[in-house]
Amino acid sequence: MTNPENKLVLNNFFHSLFPIEKEVVEKITKNFTPFKLEKNSILLDKETVSTKTYFLEKGYMASFILNEDNDEIITNIFTAPCFVNDFLSFFKKEPTKETFQTITDCTFWETDLETVQDNFHSISQFREFSRLLFVINYHNLNDRLIEMVSQKAETRYLKLLKQRPDIFKNVPLKIIASYLGITDTSLSRIRRDTSHL
Repeated sequence: MTNPENKLVLNNFFHSLFPIEKEVVEKITKNFTPFKLEKNSILLDKETVSTKTYFLEKGYMASFILNEDNDEIITNIFTAPCFVNDFLSFFKKEPTKETFQTITDCTFWETDLETVQDNFHSISQFREFSRLLFVINYHNLNDRLIEMVSQKAETRYLKLLKQRPDIFKNVPLKIIASYLGITDTSLSRIRRDTSHL
């Protein structure tokens, strides 16, 4: 069994969102196992069913779909530490519509649906943590949807730069441009025009 001390980032993530006793967190994470993926590796491919849920301990990831022209459209950029998954696929056993791929070398922890369900049924604090996590994820997704249809590209860029500046040091601009819903050329122009701000 993995030494609990090695799960410091994973355990601290639970503590950061919800006040849970150390012993309870260790019980929740005891069946999580570690693994690593190299840069540009597929964690979860489209049209497959997610059988695991993943905690990104270190690194950067993106999820994307292919449009009708077969271009990659970035739907999300994940920055450690966070949980990464298609949760509808995981819980409903339906094929995912997105592909999840590493941008950098990444370190993960994973566990299966049976473990998650056991924790749901036996640990009330895990249920509360999960509820809060889903609310946060929904809030972020809804905010992004509203921003994409209501804000100019420059506004979206400046907000991303302010809230997640590390992305611009670790993620290729092509991926960031797609995430913002603009071309590489447009992103370069916006960066140039706003460099004085």
